Order: sequence, then structure tokens, then C-alpha cells
Amino acid sequence: MHEEMTVQAVQEGELENSATETATQTHEALPAPSEFDQVRAERDQLVDRLARLQAEFDNARKREAKERQDTRDYTVSNTVEPFLGVMDNFQLALKSNGSVEQLRSGVGLILKQMEDALRGLNVVPVEAVGAQFDPRIHEALGSIETKEFPDHQVMEEIRRGYKIRDKLLRPALVKIAINPSQISD
Repeated sequence: MHEEMTVQAVQEGELENSATETATQTHEALPAPSEFDQVRAERDQLVDRLARLQAEFDNARKREAKERQDTRDYTVSNTVEPFLGVMDNFQLALKSNGSVEQLRSGVGLILKQMEDALRGLNVVPVEAVGAQFDPRIHEALGSIETKEFPDHQVMEEIRRGYKIRDKLLRPALVKIAINPSQISD
């Protein structure tokens, strides 16, 4: 019986030591209250910083969209402005009571004003009548058989084509010469 008590005491002691070790390990695993507060404060700072960065990003995105719209509006206004005078002159021509020749002369002046406005935007007409047919800038709508002009020379411009710098806006619609006495390439 004494042995049983001794074994029991030893076991209880081991249990007590084991419980103490577990408590110590648990205590070591948990940070000290001040360290916990420090980590919490750091987390709060990072969350606040993230919220501020998101707000800054949203503001920058909105500012960029507004600047893009302002630039687009500025470009459109600078493009449209030269044509307002042309419209004014068309309205005056419609109100006039002049002869057909006076109206024709006035429309000719308005057309020149329109061409000047386009030239100011670097829009130039495609060279057509008298030029050799070029499928990159001309669109053939028909042909005229002739022996006076070389084969594939543009004879007539039906609709004017335009380029802005080197970029084709629309091709010129033309009729080309077909010379049966020349051999086509």
C-alpha cells in the first residue's frame, strides 16, 4: 500500500509538472499584453494606410477621367471652330435673294473657306485627275476608253478623297482611262 501511495504521489507530481510545463508553454505562446497592443496598433495603421491609398487611387482615377474628357472637349472645340464661319456663310447664302450666278459665286467662296478650314487641320485632298490610278488612295467606279491618255490614268473625279497627313481618311472615287493600244501590266 505504501508503494501504491508512492507511485500515486509520483504520478501526481508528474501530472503537476506536466500541467506547469503546459501552462508555461501556453504563456510563452501568447504575446505579452504590450506586444499585443503594439501589433494591434500596427495593424490599425496599415488598415488606415490602405484606406487612404484606395481613396487616393479613386481620386487619381476620377481626375484622370476628367482630364481626358477636358482634353477631348478641347480638341472637339478646336476642330469645330473653323467650320462655324462656314455654316454662318451657308445660312447667309440661303437667305440671299441674289441671282444664280451670285449664289454660285458665294458657294464657291464658302467651299474655299471650307477647304482652308480642313487644311488648317492637316486634311488635304487626294491627288486624282491626271494621276496614275493607285488602289491605295483611289477607288475606281468605272472606266473611259480612250487612245489619248495612258492606261489607268485617272480621267474623272466623282468624289474627292482626303488624307490627314499620311493617313487616308477616304479614297477618291474616280473613273480611269482604258487605252486598248497599250498593253496593261
